[in-house]
Amino acid sequence: MAGNLMLVGSVPLETAEQVMRMFGPPLGAFLQSIPDGEVGDRRWWVLRLSWQVFLGHPDLELIKRPVPDNGVERLVPRDRSDLYWFRVKPGVKVVRFGDPGWRLGFARDAINSYFVFKTLKKEGVIPPHVRFQVSLPLVNSVVTTATFPETGDLERVRPGYEQALHKEVAQIVDMIPHDDLAIQWDCSWEITDVYGGVPGLPADGAIERNIGQIARLSPVIPSRVMLGFHFCFGTFGGWPRFAPSDLGAAVALANAAVANAGRKVDWIHIPALDTIDEQFYAPLAKLQKQDARLYLGLIHNMKTFADRLKVARKYATAFGLGAYCGFGRIRPASLPQVLEDHIEALKIEAAN
Repeated sequence: MAGNLMLVGSVPLETAEQVMRMFGPPLGAFLQSIPDGEVGDRRWWVLRLSWQVFLGHPDLELIKRPVPDNGVERLVPRDRSDLYWFRVKPGVKVVRFGDPGWRLGFARDAINSYFVFKTLKKEGVIPPHVRFQVSLPLVNSVVTTATFPETGDLERVRPGYEQALHKEVAQIVDMIPHDDLAIQWDCSWEITDVYGGVPGLPADGAIERNIGQIARLSPVIPSRVMLGFHFCFGTFGGWPRFAPSDLGAAVALANAAVANAGRKVDWIHIPALDTIDEQFYAPLAKLQKQDARLYLGLIHNMKTFADRLKVARKYATAFGLGAYCGFGRIRPASLPQVLEDHIEALKIEAAN
């Protein structure tokens, strides 16, 4: 059934065509949208913005970068201790980004991948009902103290970055037909914040710190374009980057996002850990999703999938299925098993 499955975003293949040909035929009937796999440097999610956008910006100074490999520059950090660090140059009040609509790279990649999508749709590789999904990290997941560690710098960088992201979204919705498009806000740092995981910031007030960007950016997306949210516990360094005891804070942020988006929200994706503890899932009963479709990230460790599905159904009676996150940092050789897991999940769901 269309909409029973969702793909969060990233896939460790080289091209959008490879991604869509791999996932379109076996899963397309069950998807409402399909991503391009966030191929290339987008595989590294927000990390790639360090060397593609922030490095060399005239208003920023490089403090630290990944340690070279035997004297040869390294672009991708090894782990969280190897990240790029930047500071805003003295005297700069607001960091601005030029080439509006193109500077961040999201619009250019989306428009190029959409050509692949519509071509494969004409060929019948992708079913007629499926939309093209563009997954975009929200501002607070990009401009963080992990990259801008000096006091006061977030306030100097975030407004300009948000303006640049606004222009990218406007470019995307201008160039891609609305009835063929779905946009997803990716929220990782925001989830970390509401669980009290950002150093120096209390969990109290976290929703207020993060909801403004959603309220300002979501109305830019026209009503005929589908809008969704992916809430994430993080995968850099291994899944999960942090493991909360329950879904309470995630549900609270999801409720606030839906209430403040300024337009209809079409779906919400919330990950699930490998646990059958009822207290972990119980907050789902408080989800106020309005007309949005809930997707639970239950597709992992299929040995316990049926048990987790059974417990989750006690608190959320109607939901679709997805993995806990994208697959960008797994080995490509694991992808056939990923496909098998999704198909098995559908069979188990139908039988139960």
